[in-house]
Amino acid sequence: MSKHRIYKKIEMVGSSKISIEDAISNAITECDKTIKNMDWFEVVDTRGHIVDGKVGHFQVTIKIGFRIEHS
Repeated sequence: MSKHRIYKKIEMVGSSKISIEDAISNAITECDKTIKNMDWFEVVDTRGHIVDGKVGHFQVTIKIGFRIEHS
């Protein structure tokens, strides 16, 4: 019998004062503390906060896909 892979997606928001890429990395790093079998991510939304006419920080909403383990 062949095994089928089942995936679940969760949505996370990462932030960073450095860059969009760092915001993505921060969200994935935090997720890795509790979620097993992460396989992929997709960027859903990008936004930021303006402070005194400059970028204060970046926020990136991502969906992270991970495999559900079979029992």
